Amino acid sequence: MTPLPRRASAAAAMITGLALFAVVLPPGVAGAAPRAAEVVPRSGALPSYISPAEQARLLADATAAREGTANRLGLGVKERLVARSVLKDMDGTLHTRYERTYDGLPVLGGDLVVHTAPSGRMKGVTRASKDRIAVPGTKPVRNAGSAGAFSVRAAEAAGTEGAVVGRAPRKVVWAAGDGRPVLAWETVVKGTQADGMPSELDVVTDATTGAELNRREAVVNAIGTGAPRNTGAEPAKAGRVEGRGVGHSRHSGRVELGTSRYGSLYTLTDNARGGHRTYDLMNDQSGQGNGGRLVTDTDNVWGDGTSANRQTDAVDAAYGAQVTWDYFAEVHQRYGVRNDGDGASSKVHQTNSRGAYWYDSCFCLVYGESGTTPYTSIDMAAHGMASGLVAATTNFSYYGESGGIAAATRDIFAAAVEFHAGNPRDPGDYLTGENVDQGGLNHRYRQMDRPSKQIRGTDYWHPRISSSQHGVYMAGPATHWFYLLSEGDGAKTVNGVAYDSPTHDGLPVTPIGRAAAERIWYRALTVHMTSSTDYLGARAATLAAAADLYGASSQTYRKVAEAWGAVNVGTRPGGSPRPVGPSFENTANYPLPADASTAESPITVTGVPGKAPNILLVDVNVVDSGQLMELVAPDGSTYPLVNGFSLEGSPSISTSGVDASAETANGTWKLRVRGSGYYSGYIDSWKLTF
Repeated sequence: MTPLPRRASAAAAMITGLALFAVVLPPGVAGAAPRAAEVVPRSGALPSYISPAEQARLLADATAAREGTANRLGLGVKERLVARSVLKDMDGTLHTRYERTYDGLPVLGGDLVVHTAPSGRMKGVTRASKDRIAVPGTKPVRNAGSAGAFSVRAAEAAGTEGAVVGRAPRKVVWAAGDGRPVLAWETVVKGTQADGMPSELDVVTDATTGAELNRREAVVNAIGTGAPRNTGAEPAKAGRVEGRGVGHSRHSGRVELGTSRYGSLYTLTDNARGGHRTYDLMNDQSGQGNGGRLVTDTDNVWGDGTSANRQTDAVDAAYGAQVTWDYFAEVHQRYGVRNDGDGASSKVHQTNSRGAYWYDSCFCLVYGESGTTPYTSIDMAAHGMASGLVAATTNFSYYGESGGIAAATRDIFAAAVEFHAGNPRDPGDYLTGENVDQGGLNHRYRQMDRPSKQIRGTDYWHPRISSSQHGVYMAGPATHWFYLLSEGDGAKTVNGVAYDSPTHDGLPVTPIGRAAAERIWYRALTVHMTSSTDYLGARAATLAAAADLYGASSQTYRKVAEAWGAVNVGTRPGGSPRPVGPSFENTANYPLPADASTAESPITVTGVPGKAPNILLVDVNVVDSGQLMELVAPDGSTYPLVNGFSLEGSPSISTSGVDASAETANGTWKLRVRGSGYYSGYIDSWKLTF
């Protein structure tokens, strides 16, 4: 057997004198695109390795000191801190992430991060909610039963099939909203999403009025009884890899795998990477990703490169997990997405589900197999594992814009892992999901240089857009920022893929290189962001990270700000806000056909010289949503719009931002809406703002 080439670990060059995990590296391939000149960070602000034992000790110390910490932070008498995790910088600075409780109730949106100097002096605190938590009382007006029933109806209206209460409503304090903290119920509704994916919808309702406060889908698609966990064992030392298997994958070619031997059988158990295990779900149709058989083999040669062999998908899943582990270990000194040495697990062959989706409840990544191409590519694996990273750090609430920041984080690390893997069959790019058939909807992948190009998304931020959208659509400004900061604007080719990234203001962006951009986003996420971080908060967090790593007076810091200005989040240094143009509105009602055909509502624009802007705001109010909506330009070109959400008989209000800069402004524009086929809805009104 010809030995596979290996790439030397970068971890040893970054940190010396520490016991590291043994890292099994993917095939080394020269062929990644040349990077911008590396910007050297301050070594003291780089992350330091923390063993599981030290993590436990630091958490115990934080717990013992929590009353004193609460007093220094000025918390109320009924507020308590619960330590979740600790990170340490190379200079010894600690960053302790806490949850909050009020009168014994969990506070959603009460999380904070305390930054402590090596001397023990508190350097600062980053809070999700700056208010002292207080509610008039903890006795609800609405009971748990009404909260559960409402949550099930809300899930059904959102398209969840077989919706049932999966976890009884629990009483909480909701502090992640725009107003004062309120007593609330949190209910988890389980079922199946319209595209076949499982659903664990977290719904928060006001315990006094019954109104919905927030909803968040916990099963995250990589486009979104568990495995045994390695809970606290010291990392394996270099050279103690139990097995090196050879895998023939579908997406990544011939690869080296970390395996283990038990008696006469080899298993896809990677003890060098936190005991990561790969399971075959045996075409389970429950949609829950439960159970599965550990994948085994007799000769340590796995798969044949085709899906006809059941091991092939398992090879891709195991390889994707190992290159994701290697990236975070080598680049960020993070060992497992929870940084606790646990490698999670991967499960393949989930029948009747599209995509790859993360379950935090089983700490596992499950791959569906609907469509023609398995979802087990490198970026899908990294994207899914990054969902676990988000859950272990900020645990974004998905209220307001935080869902967009969460989705962007997954895309950013999907690209980062793919570049770091250096695989010749699947070289790094700024695309997510381009190698998989997403349920027959080919090429609905995401593209960082122009997020609006391939899937419903927006290239630029605007407060009016963010007020009604979240998730993948609102990921666009952050992924666009990351691309611009890494590669700059304009036309270029990276690893054979052509990109042509515009900027909101038409001004150029000078890149700092992908390595520095990754380092800044990781530090911002893990040190300076909270569950409620929005776009202005993400801008502030990345600038704080850039100041930590490169200095607040550095060119890198300035370029981070310039890249945010290029996507309209704040302005460039010395710049000014974009002026708002005229608006045109049609308030006439247009009925939607019951047979799922289309209806159109026109708006004639006059008196606007030249081209339309690159952020053309489209406000839509449609009663009974569930339709596909698009904007039709005067020349017939179409632009997809996003749908809002409504219960039956209620309005669905949404705002989209369309890059219509190729279109002449004057002329007749149309809103085209496809009826749901279920309800007799109508277009209530819509508006264009130039």
